[in-house]
Amino acid sequence: MKRRLLLTLACLGAVQGGAAASLSGAALEQAAQDYQAQCQGCHGVQRFGASGPALLPESLSRIKPAEVREVIAKGRPASQMAGYAGVLSDARLDALADYLQRPPATPPSWSSEDIRASHSLLNDIGRLPATPQHNADPLNLFVVVEAGDHHIDILDGDRFTVLARFASHFAVHGGPKFSPDGRFVYIASRDGWISLYDLYNLKLIAEIRAGLNTRNLAVSKDGRWVLVGNYLPGNLIVLDARDLSLVRNIPALGQDGSPSRVSAVYTAPPRDSFIVALKDVKEVWELSSRDTPDWQPRRIHAEDYLDDFSFSPDYHQLLATSRKAEGGQVIDLDSGRAVSEIALPGMPHLGSGTYWQRNGRWVFATPNISKGLISVIDLETWKLIKEIPTLGPGFFMRSHINSPYAWSDVFFGPDNDAIQLIDKQTLEIAHTLRPMPGKTAAHVEFTHDGRYLLLSIWASDGALIVYDSHSLKEIKRIPMNKPSGKYNVGNKIEFAEGTSH
Repeated sequence: MKRRLLLTLACLGAVQGGAAASLSGAALEQAAQDYQAQCQGCHGVQRFGASGPALLPESLSRIKPAEVREVIAKGRPASQMAGYAGVLSDARLDALADYLQRPPATPPSWSSEDIRASHSLLNDIGRLPATPQHNADPLNLFVVVEAGDHHIDILDGDRFTVLARFASHFAVHGGPKFSPDGRFVYIASRDGWISLYDLYNLKLIAEIRAGLNTRNLAVSKDGRWVLVGNYLPGNLIVLDARDLSLVRNIPALGQDGSPSRVSAVYTAPPRDSFIVALKDVKEVWELSSRDTPDWQPRRIHAEDYLDDFSFSPDYHQLLATSRKAEGGQVIDLDSGRAVSEIALPGMPHLGSGTYWQRNGRWVFATPNISKGLISVIDLETWKLIKEIPTLGPGFFMRSHINSPYAWSDVFFGPDNDAIQLIDKQTLEIAHTLRPMPGKTAAHVEFTHDGRYLLLSIWASDGALIVYDSHSLKEIKRIPMNKPSGKYNVGNKIEFAEGTSH
């Protein structure tokens, strides 16, 4: 480790210009040591990213140096990033902010050759039974992410028992996605590893590292392709859904050739396509997944850089927002034009929003990760219907067509042990639950029929709590190590009302 640190310092010392001259050798060495002590566990030895994002000049290019320093000092409300103002002196905070904006000793790269070399086939699908080898309803299974010790649980959603448990890569992110028949689940980690698991046979099939810092993945409507969106390198990776072998490496370049990170990728089933948001250029891409795709993007101009988006129920419109600008925009995917702005304060988390019918009209509700409110929007007029005050900023919101409530956490507030239930017709808070006082409650997911729901307690001594969705009676507690999310197979493959896509 000492030798690697000295090599890093030597390489950094060779950087020319004002940034390199701003730190003395002693301050630079202290900054490298502070990085190892405080940051390395989440952001990686080479700053390539792990549970946290990559901390490289490329990934910080749109953030002002003063903002980098402020995040280090105060933390970041939309993430698990803690503040270090009470740990490091002002001078050491300054030095660490400077250090993070310098090139690392090893330039970040992850080529197609690297991707192919990382591929491993663990089981041959053709040799495995094509029917479930367990007694659980295959459409009522849950894939549960235990973030505390980096494991995945396969849970029977009728008996609420664990059928299988296996180790995941570090920091699963973006939500697992499923094949159209529900047999296979595809799992992405922050550090770029993609895993293919067979839910019929409870076996891991294949793995591949598609990037160094991955946002999320999507599966095509026909189950033939997996599309992975990366922050680092900024690209899209097309994988064969049958074995995760590499099909195509698509650089995320704007119309003018500007490089970009990928904010998010989702499948749009009625359109037989993938929708991609780019973080550093004002474009949305649509890539056809029908028949034999050519993987050439249809470029749609956006009015702002996009960090987060969701769809209208018919997939004709995209609801999108930037974390830097208050408000949102509506992009018509058919015409490829921005058609409306949405009055949204703070930092709405559209990707965790949900929609339902109220008085015969579709409405969309989104939590907000910087303000204690839920915004409800009319999906015909794009007008704000109501802002519902909550106990604090929230992250996840869920419902089900058979539930009278939309459930929202207050993940980033001081009352983060509470869950608030919104009556979907009156738009009033009907109930506030505190499942385990003092422990963060978050991320609800319903069973396939909506009769029950599972709620996570995000703690090392946490649990999944099963509720009756109508009586709100607690049915069962399943001890788990920080269960960060759970995903019902049937709801996901049917793109059911109330769940995330």
